[in-house]
Amino acid sequence: MIDIKLIRENKDLVKENIKKKFQDKKLPLVDEVYEMDILYRKTKTEADEARSMINALSKEIGNLMRDKKIDEASKIKDQVSTIKAKIPELEKEEERLEKEIKTRMMLIPNIIANDVPIGEDDSKNVEEQKFGEPKVPDFEIPYHADIMASFNGLDKDAAGRVSGNGFYYLMGDIARLHSSVLSYARDFMIDKGFTYCIPPYMIHSDAVDGVMSFEEKENMMYKIEGEDLYLIGTSEHSMIAKFKDQLLKETELPITMTSYSPCFRKEVGAHGIEERGVYRIHQFEKQEMVVLCKPEESDVWYDKMWQYSVELFRSLNIPVRKLVCCSGDLADLKYRSCDIEAWSPRQKKYFEVCSCSNLTDAQARRLGIRYKKEDGTKQYVHTLNNTVIAPPRMLIAFLENNLQKDGSIIIPEALRPYMGGKEKIEK
Repeated sequence: MIDIKLIRENKDLVKENIKKKFQDKKLPLVDEVYEMDILYRKTKTEADEARSMINALSKEIGNLMRDKKIDEASKIKDQVSTIKAKIPELEKEEERLEKEIKTRMMLIPNIIANDVPIGEDDSKNVEEQKFGEPKVPDFEIPYHADIMASFNGLDKDAAGRVSGNGFYYLMGDIARLHSSVLSYARDFMIDKGFTYCIPPYMIHSDAVDGVMSFEEKENMMYKIEGEDLYLIGTSEHSMIAKFKDQLLKETELPITMTSYSPCFRKEVGAHGIEERGVYRIHQFEKQEMVVLCKPEESDVWYDKMWQYSVELFRSLNIPVRKLVCCSGDLADLKYRSCDIEAWSPRQKKYFEVCSCSNLTDAQARRLGIRYKKEDGTKQYVHTLNNTVIAPPRMLIAFLENNLQKDGSIIIPEALRPYMGGKEKIEK
């Protein structure tokens, strides 16, 4: 959520930002908020002045009563009663306008960075840099589900019978590999100075509304029937909401956390659920990184965070590239974002494995997360998040890039301690 001062002082900037995101249908919201805000402030001023007048007149009544000027005091009491009668109506209108303004403000996208590429959708995202040499071996690489099945490591048929499409059983060495990369990613981030966390896997609706747009909520989140609880789609949701309505000390910042959780997603939309493999599914596990920091530090942390992803994937023999997200591909709360994409030698192209985002103060405004500066002033923090790894999707890149001609999988040196010292897994 943006600062309403932007709409008061620079409506054109807010409208231009909406146009850059190709959301012209939201343009009327800006003028609606502008007019409602004028009326809200006028109503609030009238209510404040009425309460102030009552206080002043009450003191006057007290003085008159003390001086035994009963008739004069009675006249002023009548005046106080008349003013008091107006206040509930003003407060009701003030509350209505405040709610209407907030509803619209929650739909207006965050201001994007000046250097974000302008484009309608992800086809306009821009490759910025590659890391590692993308190679295609001289033997055929099977589909990832077939690689897993060759180790008796994947059973989607049973999962379909038990849970439906979009679920899976992992078994044996593939399941162990899945757990190993999560443990490796956890320790990798701890070594970077991040605090390891395991958060709640369900959160209240006000927490959901604080961390994501309404459209994302509708398309992603599973609601628990009969309760004000949602299953998280990523641990970022719980981790940012942990600080809801908190006033932090400046000396506490930056707060750097790495969190593990299962993730649950409806995956409503154009992509849909993958029938056969484990690329797009309803349930997966993820190691996340989350940062809360001072505004002047957020772009520095953004660069650190996506670079951590590159370093981790390269340590597992996986070539990656950084893809800068264009304006139309940014979720409403994001100031800037990039994807780290892994090389698929089978498909001979890259695919997304990490998403790094700077949301500036958009989430903090929704959730009321501020910090107190040394001079006593209060300011909203900036929030950032990035995927460390999200298996089983990242296992696709891992298996394809470490597959050998005989069908075995090489275990990179960094991962061997988590695999009981194994150098490879074999059929």
